Amino acid sequence: MLDRDGPVPIYVQIAELIEQRISDGELRPGERVESESALEAEFDIARTTARSVVRELRRRRLVHTIPGEGTYVGPPGVPRIRQVRALYLDVAHDIVSRIRRGELRPNRPIPNEQALMMRHGAAKVTVRKAVAYLREQGWVFAVPRGGVFVCPPHRWPAEGPYGGWAENGQGGEPFRRRPGGNGGSEAACPSGDRERSGGVAP
Repeated sequence: MLDRDGPVPIYVQIAELIEQRISDGELRPGERVESESALEAEFDIARTTARSVVRELRRRRLVHTIPGEGTYVGPPGVPRIRQVRALYLDVAHDIVSRIRRGELRPNRPIPNEQALMMRHGAAKVTVRKAVAYLREQGWVFAVPRGGVFVCPPHRWPAEGPYGGWAENGQGGEPFRRRPGGNGGSEAACPSGDRERSGGVAP
């Protein structure tokens, strides 16, 4: 339980919770720590706070970060444990969280590839895979040479992000498409009044 009004900074409290998970064996050496977007969603914190959490864990020498891949328990060089969830799903989860919070609104553009790459420290192929997955599920639609836009709410999957994951625990796909989903086709969702002035802020 976080004390948001207490004297200990939130990022320190969260770092201590993760340290406890490491001590208890919930997170093993070589295992990937939750991404910044996942920390943001789990603890209802800002992205800057999530980054401070990771910095604090590194300061305590509990984790190390590999640019473009993620943060792992233990010192550099420790054998990494194969992760069930791919990085592109973390990117997708972050976009869905922002849609649900209203940061990214229906029929408005999502951040462009470069902005998403910078936000997540991910490669272009990872970002493209995340967007393609969200298109398939009915969260976003693409307009040729016009960008990628948020679908209207009635086209969103019936279950929220990571619903299926939590149920089966096997790393299955985290969203479930509604019947008649777009299947990844171009401009499948109703477009409405789109903004064509470029992507939103990352």
